[in-house]
Amino acid sequence: MIQQATEKVGAVLVVGGGVGGMQASLDLAEAGYKVYLVEKGPSIGGVMAQLDKTFPTNDCAMCTLAPRMVDCGRHLNIEKLTYSEIESIEGAAGNFTVKIRKKARFVDPEKCTGCGECTDRCLVRNRAYLEPGEKTEVSVPPEELDRLASIMEKHKGGRGIIVPVLQEAQDVYNYLPESAVRYLSERLDIPLGLMYRLATFYNAFSLKPKGKHVIRVCMGTSCYVKGGKRILRALEKHLNVGVGGVTEDKQFGLEMVNCVGCCGQSPVVTVDEDIYGYMRQSRVVELIGKYNHSGE
Repeated sequence: MIQQATEKVGAVLVVGGGVGGMQASLDLAEAGYKVYLVEKGPSIGGVMAQLDKTFPTNDCAMCTLAPRMVDCGRHLNIEKLTYSEIESIEGAAGNFTVKIRKKARFVDPEKCTGCGECTDRCLVRNRAYLEPGEKTEVSVPPEELDRLASIMEKHKGGRGIIVPVLQEAQDVYNYLPESAVRYLSERLDIPLGLMYRLATFYNAFSLKPKGKHVIRVCMGTSCYVKGGKRILRALEKHLNVGVGGVTEDKQFGLEMVNCVGCCGQSPVVTVDEDIYGYMRQSRVVELIGKYNHSGE
């Protein structure tokens, strides 16, 4: 709880620790005001660091952001309230009472060195998997048994075969169904937890059904500004699926990516390994039709 005195005092509350909030805090602090900088995230800085360059000077975003972060962190007149949210504000100009809820960190900020070890060992995010005491019978359709048997016959010899086995299984199903992963785990005598640990670590693996053709819409800064959002909506409407979804006939999956490295051709859409630059809403139907009738 931060409460000002009855009379007006030189204390200011700044909400948001992005580049604008940091600059405002620095200007006020340099003018002699006590500043409370509230940020809902675990650290100040905002999303500016995600930009490659800034308009109109094309300066490096991080080069612009980093000095402000350091100055805010060191300034004696700025008290940073990170991982916090405002619950209520009462009062009038010059005399406010602000209630702030500070989220639990489970880490002492005074002792934190920024090593990142707590992230790797977080028990909330990294829950331990315990193998079931009794093995359960795994049901696999008969028509799939031969394909899985050929994979097991091809790969033998310890835990080093897990990634190749999962790759071939995904080639068969176009994703990794639970029944297939459990069956391979049991027959190859590899812990199921280890199988899933690798399957969820690599982006190349998917535990959800994927379309035969995967359409990805770039949402990088350049593509977004030039209409990437409109193209995505047009694809969602035509395919009748949302981002991350798959059409009923399993022909198309729709995804959104941050950058495909073709900013000079923005907006960009990719279908599998094919790249389509200078994309327009009017070309959406033509693009989908190309893969619908190609027989691929």
